[in-house]
Amino acid sequence: MKTVHGACPHDCPDTCAWLVTVDDDGKAVEFRGDPEHPFTNGSLCSKLKRYPQRVYSEDRVLYPMRRVGPKGIGAFERISWDEALKEISQRLKQTLTDSGPLAAMPYNFAGTLGMLQRYAGEQFFARLGATEVLGDLCGATAYDALSSVIGPMDSMQVEDIEHSRFIILWGTNTATTNVHLWSGPIARARKAGAIVVSIDPIKTNTAAHSDWHIQVKPGTDAALALAMMHVIVRDGLHDEEFINKHCLGFESLKERILDYPPEKAEKITGVSATEIEKLAKAYAMGTPSVIRTVVGMERYSNGHTAVRAVSCLPALTGSYQQRGGGLSSFMLTMFFDVLDYSVMLPQKEHLPRKRSIHLVELGKVLTDPKMAPPIEWMMVYNSNPVVSAANQNLIIKGLKRENLFTVVHEQFVTDTALYADILLPATTQFEHLELMPSWGTGYIALNKPAIEPLGEALPNTEVFRRLSKAMGFDEEYLHLGDEERIRRMLNTRHEYLNGITYETLEEDGWARLNLKDFQPLAEGKFNTPSGKCELYSQAYADAGQDPIPAYEPLDDFEYGIGHATPLHLITAKCAHFLNSEYVNLRHKGTEKHEPKVDINPADAKTRNIIDGDLVKLINCFGEVHVRANVSNMTKEGVAYLPFNWWPETMANGQSASALTPDGVSRRDIGSNAFDAQVEIQKIG
Repeated sequence: MKTVHGACPHDCPDTCAWLVTVDDDGKAVEFRGDPEHPFTNGSLCSKLKRYPQRVYSEDRVLYPMRRVGPKGIGAFERISWDEALKEISQRLKQTLTDSGPLAAMPYNFAGTLGMLQRYAGEQFFARLGATEVLGDLCGATAYDALSSVIGPMDSMQVEDIEHSRFIILWGTNTATTNVHLWSGPIARARKAGAIVVSIDPIKTNTAAHSDWHIQVKPGTDAALALAMMHVIVRDGLHDEEFINKHCLGFESLKERILDYPPEKAEKITGVSATEIEKLAKAYAMGTPSVIRTVVGMERYSNGHTAVRAVSCLPALTGSYQQRGGGLSSFMLTMFFDVLDYSVMLPQKEHLPRKRSIHLVELGKVLTDPKMAPPIEWMMVYNSNPVVSAANQNLIIKGLKRENLFTVVHEQFVTDTALYADILLPATTQFEHLELMPSWGTGYIALNKPAIEPLGEALPNTEVFRRLSKAMGFDEEYLHLGDEERIRRMLNTRHEYLNGITYETLEEDGWARLNLKDFQPLAEGKFNTPSGKCELYSQAYADAGQDPIPAYEPLDDFEYGIGHATPLHLITAKCAHFLNSEYVNLRHKGTEKHEPKVDINPADAKTRNIIDGDLVKLINCFGEVHVRANVSNMTKEGVAYLPFNWWPETMANGQSASALTPDGVSRRDIGSNAFDAQVEIQKIG
């Protein structure tokens, strides 16, 4: 028996540390959280507890396979790795000869967040000269907006939230998607008397268990934040000394917020003027106060300005000066500084790329007759775009093209893998080496392989080493071993890594970066061009955009609904799954759950819908058939359908992403999927 340290690879800010016990036959027989880890503290979320079920599922893809039937029906025959690599490389070489490297393209995102597996193909495709896919489906808009106000930096440790006395969770379902923050620092803060406010269009698990739920209309967060600032400045609750010393553009912002009295904001946000007044005063006086925001606000066409407006609030109250005060968001920048990302990213001689497309526009890219050259060869890994990307039906149309050769590297036959020409078996986190930074904490972990890969599964890194060899690419950086890559990434001599080496991580499994007393904004030292909190953004002005936060209505788009009062559709996560993972691994806790759309009683009544009715959601992009759940989970005029469910689980084979627009936000980054509007009709 042996016990092996590891860490969760999923898209979650917690990055749980775990322990896997393996018997003498090499099988994982026990799986638990690492009780020594100070933040995750030995507990695993309900989804991650099922990870061994994922590893040992009889539905795992364990051998390379070739398509033998029409695309989409999932008919494959087993082949060898030699056969698979030969066919993949031959088709790629033919594409290069016939149409050039831009006709080839990867598609990958956050199926695993480790440094090795996530970035495994970056250097290969840059060396190839393939079309670049900009991977900013999630997080980039929020990070860009935050950076425009406080600079590209980490503003506080999440652990310090336990010192907060007024906590706003703005557009984040913390109790479900950030469970250790909820059960740790936030729980300790509440025990000490803190008030927790949830601002969300949906009555999420977090909102239901908060002290106060502000149910704002989708896409109107900027108006709410500006109205709060209006009240704070009007009533003299702002910190003039902090603003004068550490902020840029206050006079311009002060003039802007005059346009957002609570009465006007009420008409925009659906939040009463009385409640806005109460919230603004409680936030300004409830020191130390903190706003926790991650990515919930960003998936609108106006998402960037919403995040910018919210980011200005802590500066107005001067809350950055106090432990437990300020703005809590990503903890990414420190890892950009600490780790040598160049070990995994494209070499300088292959930059800039000649053609870039946006991750969210996959359907358009695959079907656009004006695309020159068109995409003829594509490899999908770390992603299931048929479920998680917008405009699902257009993506499927593109994947069905007979002149598109598609390689999918996966653990299961997902809805995307159904369209693969070659399907390759991918390892799980139990089976490969990985370095795991966290985007939510200051911890880093080394995931050691606990078991040998099942069947003939390979990690992403090994697949690209073999593919590089098959293509005749002999550059050293393409063939580095995984341990060597990790050692080089850690070899930066950054002060945060003092005493942290490959050997110490191998022994202990994880380490906290040497952050010491991490309060970078306590003295007002912002990482902006001016060195101040930029309430006025010159970068935005230079880009031809409003340099002062403002409320901008969502993009006007014709959804082809033909109804006077369409419903705003939110397609957030379902608590039972993690993005599109685990949907196919039903168990006693989820087997009774089915896809449902939440609809407000008032909207249901006008449509003659009662709880449990089979209904259809329709717009110009698609049509989804599900059961109606009539409840007050949403405001009138808003419907909620989780995006996680695979199309195969839906009554008519289309899921929530069949209804979402596939445009980008007004900063040309991020998705506008949450702009979606639908009509809901009773079936039968």
